[in-house]
Amino acid sequence: MCLIGFAWNAHPRWRLVLAGNRDEFHGRPSEPLARWPDTAMAAGRDLEAGGTWLGVTDDGRCAVVTNVRDPRDPQLGRSRGLLALDYLTGASDATAHAACLRADAAHYRPFNLLTFDAHAAFYLGNRPAPRVQPVTPGVHGLSNADFNTPWPKTRALMARIEAWLAGDAIDVEPLFAALSDEQRAADALLPDTGVGLERERWLSSAFIRGDRYGTRASTVVLIDHDGTGAIIERRFGPDGRGDGQSTLRFGPAA
Repeated sequence: MCLIGFAWNAHPRWRLVLAGNRDEFHGRPSEPLARWPDTAMAAGRDLEAGGTWLGVTDDGRCAVVTNVRDPRDPQLGRSRGLLALDYLTGASDATAHAACLRADAAHYRPFNLLTFDAHAAFYLGNRPAPRVQPVTPGVHGLSNADFNTPWPKTRALMARIEAWLAGDAIDVEPLFAALSDEQRAADALLPDTGVGLERERWLSSAFIRGDRYGTRASTVVLIDHDGTGAIIERRFGPDGRGDGQSTLRFGPAA
C-alpha cells in the first residue's frame, strides 16, 4: 500500500475503519482479493514475492504494509509482503507479534506495518531503526513515510474519514471517493523524498493514474466491535481503467 487512513476505536459501531490505495507497477503480477486456501485469511496476493499488502482474518484481525520512499536505501532484505502474511496466518495476537517482530525487523526491506486485533493495534517500522508504537484511539494516517507524517494526501484522507464517521458511517462510497481523488498538492506542501519535484507532484494525489505505474487497488475495511466486518477491493489497470471489484464478509455474524 502507499496511502492509508484509518480510525481505531473512534466510533460506537466500528472498531476499525480503514481505507487505502495500493500503488504499484501494472506489470507486477498479482491476484485479486480472495480467501486463501487452507487459511482463515482474505487478501490480495503478490505473485512475484508471495506475500500480501493488506488482509483480514475471520476473527477480525487486519494487517497492512507500505514501503518507505527513499531512493538512497538499497532495498535489501526480505519482502515486505511477508510481514502482513506472517501476522495474518500466525497464532500470535497483535501484542505478542509486535514484541517478536521488533527483534527481527531489520532483516526486511524498508517497511511500515499496521496490525490490528480485537484488543490492540500497533505501528511497526524499521527505518531508520526498528520500532514499535501502540496505536491510540482516533483517526490516523500512513503513506510512504513515518507514522502520521502529515503529507497532504494523508491529511486529506484522514479528514474525509473523520467526516464519514460524523455522518451515517455506513455508505462506503464517500470513502472510495476520497481514495479516487486526483487533486495534486501545492508545491509548497510537497515532501522532499529524493525523487525530484515532478515525481513528487505526480505522487502527491491519493489516486495515481499512469500507464506503467499507478493505483492498482482501492480497499475499504470495516470491522465492528463484535469482530464482524467486510473488506471491499476495487481494482484498476493502466491509466486508471476499472478492473473489477470484490467484497468479502467475515466474522461471527457473517
